[in-house]
Amino acid sequence: MESKGNAVEHTQSKELNEVNSFDFKLLTEKDRLPEQFIWSSKDLVEGSSEKLNAPLIDLKAIKDDEAAMATAVELVRKGCMKHGFFEVTNHGMDPLLISAAHQQFDSIFNLPMTKKFSAKTSVWGYSSGHAERFSSDLPWKETFTYRYNYIPKSQSQVVDFLKSVLGEDFHHAGLVNQRYCEAMKEISMVILELLAISLGIDHSHFQRFFEDGEAIMRCNCYPPCNRSSLTLGVGPHCDPTSITILHHDQVPGLEVYVDDKWLAVPPRPEAPDAFIINIGDTFMALSNGVYKSCLHRVLVNGEVKRKTLTFFLNPRGNKIVRPPHDLYDNEEERKYPNFRWLELFEFTQKHHRADPNTLPDFVSWLRSSKPSN
Repeated sequence: MESKGNAVEHTQSKELNEVNSFDFKLLTEKDRLPEQFIWSSKDLVEGSSEKLNAPLIDLKAIKDDEAAMATAVELVRKGCMKHGFFEVTNHGMDPLLISAAHQQFDSIFNLPMTKKFSAKTSVWGYSSGHAERFSSDLPWKETFTYRYNYIPKSQSQVVDFLKSVLGEDFHHAGLVNQRYCEAMKEISMVILELLAISLGIDHSHFQRFFEDGEAIMRCNCYPPCNRSSLTLGVGPHCDPTSITILHHDQVPGLEVYVDDKWLAVPPRPEAPDAFIINIGDTFMALSNGVYKSCLHRVLVNGEVKRKTLTFFLNPRGNKIVRPPHDLYDNEEERKYPNFRWLELFEFTQKHHRADPNTLPDFVSWLRSSKPSN
């Protein structure tokens, strides 16, 4: 006979599933994986035993050392042309702030399921498996997402959002996240300068372009799964955003597709504060295709939870995305047409799930949806 507590939990779970939400704690106790989380064999193909030899750039070392800068620029250029991926360390963010951000997201993911699911507004807030958007190939993860504007209407924008969806008890969590995003803004400007130098253009070009940027901050939590060989934390995709700045814990799972095989990105115990930098589709367009949008996926661990802090930098929504003239001689050499970031964002929200072909599919959609002159 079912106990009263289990009956309540079962009823809540049923209600949540009816509104497209999943309680991963309950799912891990089941013998069978829900079919919504089972991915196709082509997406689950086993990765290589090789590891990705990604460049690790010491941002402090290159600050006043021309030789170190020249070496870093060459490493970044080669990495971004090949797979769109590198890592940075000595970036100036306090490790205690990184740890505090992880802890505050833990407090959110440890909330009762009903409370988490109520913390949802449009595309922002809490999501379990993105089940509110998709019905198959669901990622085995929980997320919490919010927007961070580089030129805010309110200096307490993050605090205000967290309190609005989670309540007054999350004022401190909002303050920590506000500080984290402010630090991310500073680090992003350093990375944008490094990318500009590596492309051989005016070093401040991208800093000016993104000075009124609209970032997306997301924490991903990948619970352990007893059927991890059947599912993915995130399927193969390129980020449609510009650059991704990610901090992950010491649990492996991230893989990058290079030379027709999946290569694992191992954690760096010698540099636990290192940030991963991914080139996204929007920056690939801004570089006129010189730099490659990073194709990656996330595996699920069978025993251990994995967590990441992910900061996606984007231009202001109505800003025209086009490469600097230094990267092409005439319009015929343009790889992509002009577009606005908001157009690409809405394409991924309403028409197309992010995958390896998001940018070319978006360009085709853009051309077909706009009347010819």
